[in-house]
Amino acid sequence: MKKINLAVTGCMGRMGQQIIKSSVKDKNFKLVSITEGKKLNKKINGIKVDLNTEETFKRSNLIIDFTVPKCTFQVLKIASKLKKRIVIGTTGFSKKEENLIKKYSKKIPILKAGNMSLGINLLMYLTEIASGSLGKNYLSKVYEVHHKHKKDYPSGTALMLGRGIATGKVKDFYKMIGKKYLNKKNFPYSKKINFNSVRTGEIIGEHEVKFSNGKEIITLNHEAFDRTLYSEGALIAAKWLMNKKPGLYSMRDLMNFK
Repeated sequence: MKKINLAVTGCMGRMGQQIIKSSVKDKNFKLVSITEGKKLNKKINGIKVDLNTEETFKRSNLIIDFTVPKCTFQVLKIASKLKKRIVIGTTGFSKKEENLIKKYSKKIPILKAGNMSLGINLLMYLTEIASGSLGKNYLSKVYEVHHKHKKDYPSGTALMLGRGIATGKVKDFYKMIGKKYLNKKNFPYSKKINFNSVRTGEIIGEHEVKFSNGKEIITLNHEAFDRTLYSEGALIAAKWLMNKKPGLYSMRDLMNFK
């Protein structure tokens, strides 16, 4: 297999650094470009940190983006013009921004996921099945724990799981969003989807979905112990996307869930 010339955005971030480390170890990739949102006089693995420009991305086949929405759209604009594939792990997009990504996907292949872990994507699939099967009498809630450095809440993964609950009930996710709690010991079930986020220590990620009708509780959960879980998942997604036509894909497509 010919090596994939890879560009990584947000190279100074936790995920950016991890993707760089994983890609250097993976013989399917050749790291050719790394970028940040501001100019830095720095090199990583002998590669100069550049800005997000056409010149920077020209030599790549595919871009992996774990940044913030503003940066993602800057990268998407360039990727669309250059016809470059892109794997998006950025989270926190508004409904309007999600629709804009769909428009870009008509021109280039895009794989977007709030979490690149195969296990988390299986959990989301099981969440949809459980939500659809249990019916109206079961209320739900989502609990997540991350390291103390993580600023956003709920996490992109927690929101993914909330979307899974809504999809199972065939309801609009944005209308199903309930209260968002931070560092609560306990939080209630609701007809909407309540979220509780805990930020403590150096925990990589724990996610839990609960359903209850007051007589029983069904719990689905996932714990991550190693950050390479996400970077390796992103590289699996990148390899898979290389053979795809323009369109918006997810890890669900990669894992062949119906």
